[in-house]
Amino acid sequence: MQLLEGHPRHQGVLKLAAEKAGWGTPLPEGRSRGVAVHESFNTYVAEVAEVSVGDDGSFRVERVVCAVDCGIAVNPDMIRAQMDGGIGYGLSPALMSEITLDQGRVAQSNFHDYQVLRIDRMPQVEVHIVPSAEPPTGVGEPGTPPIAPAVANALEALTGQSFERLPLKLA
Repeated sequence: MQLLEGHPRHQGVLKLAAEKAGWGTPLPEGRSRGVAVHESFNTYVAEVAEVSVGDDGSFRVERVVCAVDCGIAVNPDMIRAQMDGGIGYGLSPALMSEITLDQGRVAQSNFHDYQVLRIDRMPQVEVHIVPSAEPPTGVGEPGTPPIAPAVANALEALTGQSFERLPLKLA
């Protein structure tokens, strides 16, 4: 919150996401939470990712709580759908997919060698819309950028390992 001093809309989504995610309450052993805040298209998004790590070193994103401030919520169902889709879209490179180059060319040609998140890996997602009287803003992209850092922060809190590359892999 101190880093966001002077940015009330950033702080607003962070407070709401943390509250709805139960930030500060205990989790079962092997689970942790991480958070990230983002702004684009004059829309403010905070996401709290709850992650579990198995005995075999694998991990799974169990739950994501998203708070979004996009001004007046003209169509709340569409806003929730865009946040859900953005989270799923952002989880693909965070968890499994990457674009690589081979002699200056992209090595992946289609979905057979660039995997996208499947429905069985999609976490439970909760989207909370901040009530606002500000003009409506864009919701097509802002749900995507904060998910990878939120997951990385949860994994770091759980394992002590720092992450600098996607897809995220435990050492």
